[in-house]
Amino acid sequence: MIAYLILTHRYPAQFKRLFNAIYHPDNFYLIHIDKKSNAELHEDIKQFLSSYQNAKILESENTVWGGYSLVNAELRGIKHLLTLGLDWKFFINLSGQDFPLKSQKYIRNYLEEHIDNDFLKIMNQSECRADTMHRIENYVTEVDNEIISEPVFKRKFLDGVTPYIGNQWMILSRKFCEFITHSPEVERFKQFYEHTLIADEGFFQTVIMNTSYTSTIINDDKRAIDWIPMGTIKLRPRDFTTEDKLYLTKSNNLFARKFDETIDLKILDMLDKHITQTDSKFQVISA
Repeated sequence: MIAYLILTHRYPAQFKRLFNAIYHPDNFYLIHIDKKSNAELHEDIKQFLSSYQNAKILESENTVWGGYSLVNAELRGIKHLLTLGLDWKFFINLSGQDFPLKSQKYIRNYLEEHIDNDFLKIMNQSECRADTMHRIENYVTEVDNEIISEPVFKRKFLDGVTPYIGNQWMILSRKFCEFITHSPEVERFKQFYEHTLIADEGFFQTVIMNTSYTSTIINDDKRAIDWIPMGTIKLRPRDFTTEDKLYLTKSNNLFARKFDETIDLKILDMLDKHITQTDSKFQVISA
């Protein structure tokens, strides 16, 4: 069983399409709708999910790009999923604008071969991404849905800890989810990263590499993402279109992001068809 946490804030029709594409009766689905989203979206998704006993909505909170609120939403989601008493083996976080590249049968079989492995991109932040060190050196606060950075002085990093960085999107083992939820070792990381910028790209990586937790880490989040410049301060994932069909259908990744129904809806039709066709072939091979 896979436990999915989907973070969404717009495009209810696209969310439903994602949900249907990753649905399996033996999985569990937890949905977080940003509190800032309009009431119609909340009600639309709530009504849609009411037909699925294995899907629930996580209590909504405001989330802000670059803020610790995104980490907090994921930690709350993991904790909630653990308290349900379900026998899931892997946690996968997605946004409402992600889409699978493989069928659930394929993904479930793939993960069964990697029990207790953790999939996330990891690199030494000071050595490989020195340009991002300001994220943890400046004191950051999240106030009224805004990020306020105070670069007056450089903060000292956690004693004896090496900062790591990667990507927000992960596939985590239940073993690590239990550790990050219950281990007292994690508290000082929470306290420090609460006042950092874009904490969701470093918090989980730094915890997994600097605590007593042991596991086989696969330095791959299994996501197809095309990062492109956005201004002078960051990168953003490019919206995939029909021109990317071959790249996506030939990919060894399990998921891709991101897609925008207002830019190109046809690519989702193509991926739906591809998943159905490959699932049929996979069933024949498995048999």
